[in-house]
Amino acid sequence: MATEFNGRIELDIRDSEPDWGPYAPPTAPPDAPNVLYLVWDDVGIATWDCFGGLVDMPAMRRIAERGVRLSQFHTTALCSPTRASLLTGRNATTVGMAIVEEFTEGFPGINGRIPPDTALISEVLAERGYSTSCVGKWHLTPLEESNLAATRRHWPLSRGFDRFYGFMGGETDQWYPELIYDGHPVEAPATPEEGYHFSKDMADRTIEFIRDSTMIAPDKPWFSYVCPGAGHAPHHVFTEWADRYAGAFDMGYERYREIVLENQKRLGIVAPDTELSPVNPYSDVTGPDGQPWPEQDTVRPWDELSEDERKLFARMAEVFAGFLSYTDAQIGRILDYLEESGQLDNTIIVVISDNGASGEGGPNGSVNEGKFFNGYIDTVEDSMRFFDELGGPTTYGHYPIGWAMAFNTPYKLYKRYASHEGGIADAAIISWPAGISAHGEIRDNYVNVCDITPTVYDLLGIVAPATVKGIPQKPLDGVSFKVALADPDAPTGKETQFYTMLGTRGIWHRGWFASAVHPAAPSGWSHFDQDRWELFHLDVDRSQCHDLAAEHPDKLAELQALWRSEAEKYNGIPLSDLGVFEMISRWRPSLAGDRTSYVYYPHTAPVAVGGCVNIAGRSFSVLADVTVDSEDVRGVLFKQGAGHGGYVLYVDEGRLQFVYNFFGEEEQHVGAADPLPAGAHIVGVGFARTGTVEGSHTPVGDVTLYVDGAAVASRTGVKAHPVMFGLAGGGVSVGRNAGQPVSTAYRAPFEFTGGTIGRIVVDVSGAPYLDAERELARAFARD
Repeated sequence: MATEFNGRIELDIRDSEPDWGPYAPPTAPPDAPNVLYLVWDDVGIATWDCFGGLVDMPAMRRIAERGVRLSQFHTTALCSPTRASLLTGRNATTVGMAIVEEFTEGFPGINGRIPPDTALISEVLAERGYSTSCVGKWHLTPLEESNLAATRRHWPLSRGFDRFYGFMGGETDQWYPELIYDGHPVEAPATPEEGYHFSKDMADRTIEFIRDSTMIAPDKPWFSYVCPGAGHAPHHVFTEWADRYAGAFDMGYERYREIVLENQKRLGIVAPDTELSPVNPYSDVTGPDGQPWPEQDTVRPWDELSEDERKLFARMAEVFAGFLSYTDAQIGRILDYLEESGQLDNTIIVVISDNGASGEGGPNGSVNEGKFFNGYIDTVEDSMRFFDELGGPTTYGHYPIGWAMAFNTPYKLYKRYASHEGGIADAAIISWPAGISAHGEIRDNYVNVCDITPTVYDLLGIVAPATVKGIPQKPLDGVSFKVALADPDAPTGKETQFYTMLGTRGIWHRGWFASAVHPAAPSGWSHFDQDRWELFHLDVDRSQCHDLAAEHPDKLAELQALWRSEAEKYNGIPLSDLGVFEMISRWRPSLAGDRTSYVYYPHTAPVAVGGCVNIAGRSFSVLADVTVDSEDVRGVLFKQGAGHGGYVLYVDEGRLQFVYNFFGEEEQHVGAADPLPAGAHIVGVGFARTGTVEGSHTPVGDVTLYVDGAAVASRTGVKAHPVMFGLAGGGVSVGRNAGQPVSTAYRAPFEFTGGTIGRIVVDVSGAPYLDAERELARAFARD
């Protein structure tokens, strides 16, 4: 595109010659292909049928049949880092994304802010005449910047995307998602009762955004980045889709591994002599202080389970499989649209999973994955209470860790472990019928996620730009494997790839892999210099069954030194395996600050986690400035959280009510006996922490309801969350229950009517409720 004006300027415009070159928008070359990135979440390589798994995925098969499957594709072992690496073509640590956005740190490799000198592919293609859109999971904005008061510098629309519809964080309720439309929060267009599910909504928006552009400019190519929530927890799907898999997983996860390994060998995904790794390969490893391998990362053998446990675990797998198949069907609708509109053949499609199957369900699985982030291991007894509701809105489920091992067959370990193939070896497909002649084939070249975008640039004939938006760019870390798509024997030139994630680490170099034996965060083991390292010849031992460290000490030492030099080169240090409470408690910048009093108003957008108050098991008070105009006053005054954990202050039948919902298992209710009289009032609730439940880290306290300084109801022994209500759904709203209702006592949104709300004050200073009320009264007097 011309940058200098080459027209002629005279005093009179009639004598002047215009030149539109410097002002015209960029234009792509004729017949430039579209680009579609499909990023699945937490799907192990042994899940989909086209990679040997037992989950029916017609849309993924359809892409694979007209494309190439990558049998040695690798990620970073975690969500945000993989996505950052994919979109930039660089190592995650190069772009500051060594960890998920919720737990960033103030170091070059861990800060969670992709710098402008490492542009996203969306930014590059936007400068080359592409229309760009992002739909689904983003997870590339720091938690503290994902609110309406924050800078938007790392929101999708600031990073090269013209349109965005999806959720900002690492997960969301698929029935009640926390949605952003372009740059502002919106509520889902329907409810679960009306047939809503985010996967369908996502497909609808993807088609809409592409159509919005192509109906105006049919020759303008587009880049669409589509990221379903599937199969990250919560595993949500309609019952009929889960029922399609009734009985399909009754054989158990060990037998599943045997069946799928044979399928993988038959398909050519793994070599014929590939072995199955043990399900608990490091159960005998102890920590520097003698601590055992984490129970949360331990598989319970299927043959030792009770009948109820097998029934529960099998159903959890059925729900997960149904979730994937339902989402695959929605992606199939996108493919149908592209085919019907004549765009499919000239669209480069890249399909990946962002890491291996997740072990965050622990040994027993969970009906509320939020427990994991609060330091609990679910019990089977707790989960069996919700057996008939698994996958529905009342659950927030995750399968047990045995299924993570199964869905990562034949590999060791799972998501969070960058030291082993179970965390980093994932499914990937590339298809471009008009440009890649190989159809239905497999490529066994070693590929890392940072190699994908350099390859797409190569396919598009784009040289990595020296500048983007006028900013000089760092070189790409990834290596194009375009030559291997045409010729499986062609060398790509890739020789080395280092890994680090949550205290685990490894390095691949010319077919060999060295890895440290260290449990991933939140293990808290530290003492990284004391870790034992293993050595595997990955070319012949893909499942890391044979440690050759003793036989080849020089090779191990070479790779250990190489890991250190690569880590220093790419910002891979310091290492962190912090525990949950350590990670949560570490200071990071926040617009909410460290204040002890928060003021909220009605008729405003919900405030998400990271920008709102966090009661975190502390004593707290919620005070509402309310005017009652009617005897029929009712509705939500203030809520934080959702049906899987949270609290709500509301009025029903004129009476003040409070519910603390403890992990969706127990709605602890307190209610006033008398209705609120007409007029202006200060009403509220105080939670005074008194200790912890005996033998547990669960905070417990006394709840008291107040009307104008007088106690009107109370309850002792109320249990509270020790850390958070969850990575999603933990935000606040005033005057209505946005999203899923905190309590089953009402139907959302249960808007406040029959009066007005002036303001809500949440006090976490630890002062008694009445002191907070007196301070609020003084504030009113100053107003």
